[in-house]
Amino acid sequence: MEKYVVTGGSKLYGEVDIYGAKNAAVAIIPATILAKGRCVLENIPGIIDVAGIFHIMRDLGAQVKMLDKHTVEIDTTNVNDTLVPYELARHMRASYYFLGSLLGRFGKASVSMPGGCCFGVRPIDQHIKGFEALGVDVSIDHGMINAHTQRLTGAHIYFDMVSVGATINVMLAAVKATGLTVLENAAKEPHIVDLANFLNAMGADIRGAGTDVIKIYGVDILHGVNYAIIPDQIEAGTYMAAVAATGGDVLVKNVIPKHLESITAKLALAGAEITEYDDSIRVRREGPLKRVNVKTMPHPGFPTDMQPQMAAVLTGAQGTSIITEGVWDNRFRYVDELNRLGASIQVDGKVAVIEGGTPLKGAPVKATDLRAGAALVIAALTAEGVTEIEEIHHIERGYEDFVEKLQALGASIEKRVLPDGLSLPKAL
Repeated sequence: MEKYVVTGGSKLYGEVDIYGAKNAAVAIIPATILAKGRCVLENIPGIIDVAGIFHIMRDLGAQVKMLDKHTVEIDTTNVNDTLVPYELARHMRASYYFLGSLLGRFGKASVSMPGGCCFGVRPIDQHIKGFEALGVDVSIDHGMINAHTQRLTGAHIYFDMVSVGATINVMLAAVKATGLTVLENAAKEPHIVDLANFLNAMGADIRGAGTDVIKIYGVDILHGVNYAIIPDQIEAGTYMAAVAATGGDVLVKNVIPKHLESITAKLALAGAEITEYDDSIRVRREGPLKRVNVKTMPHPGFPTDMQPQMAAVLTGAQGTSIITEGVWDNRFRYVDELNRLGASIQVDGKVAVIEGGTPLKGAPVKATDLRAGAALVIAALTAEGVTEIEEIHHIERGYEDFVEKLQALGASIEKRVLPDGLSLPKAL
């Protein structure tokens, strides 16, 4: 078992490079199955979720070869299995993207119900609705999603709710369907645009990605390509939030500033000074933090994956801030852990009321999910004394070299190994 040990009180200074987007990578890697050939992907993040996706790819018969730390060659010529078992799929939501890619190539797929962070139900009804419209028979048996079709046929599909997962999954299948598929009320996140660009580079014909109407003209053959994945907007936003919380001056490099506009706007209202360049953003904060209200929404609104980090920032702001969660039902489970550090946060359903300005003090806490863990690190960096953070495997699902990058900015943080069988105390 491992933990982070953080000593708060240091401002952050320097530069930090952002790696490839987790949410793009875990969709694009399964999409290589559609090519039946060799793809080279650059800017791959070295995180647990990507390692898990690679494990599934190898299990299905793909050859996966790391050319360097962030470049991978994937040859899917010999993929011949269509089963993704529970043990491989249970740790990550993105495992369900193999449904779309395997259906597109083989016309059948069996994938375990998805896992990942537990901050709300992850219904797959919109995925099933989309697949069925394409002519797929879908059943759920003993926790396995089984799908098969004789022929994928283009269709007009209206999603009852905006769903990133359903948009991606149906897109993956529809690129090989006969005729035209139209997705209405589609999600518009940057990683959906990145996936569409990747598929188009392989020979697909997808138009309108990034809007709420996506048109997909099915093709018979897709070919392998070389492709670089976009930078991770949530990793970038997390470091931006850390600087806003602690104070300091950091240049966040290898980003697409437009993808960060909603995050930038809220951090600026909170008192950070933001300067945008072509592929980097400078974040400075010297004065006091100010109260801000935030509501998470589908893109281009404020991202739900930045909600916990923003809460950590606002614990240091004078006055009352309100965060409204507009995407998930239960994404405030981390609040008890922030309150253990001395924060004053009250939750009522999807609304959190933060009474800021009370100094935080170090305490033993545990990460409840990926982004909540990042929020605890941010809070710990501002707290007086030492904070020990347990369950850090959640954090490392989505952040590569997190400790090393923060250390390079001047943070006092280290990873320690706990002897087997020991854990941090759960109460003060």
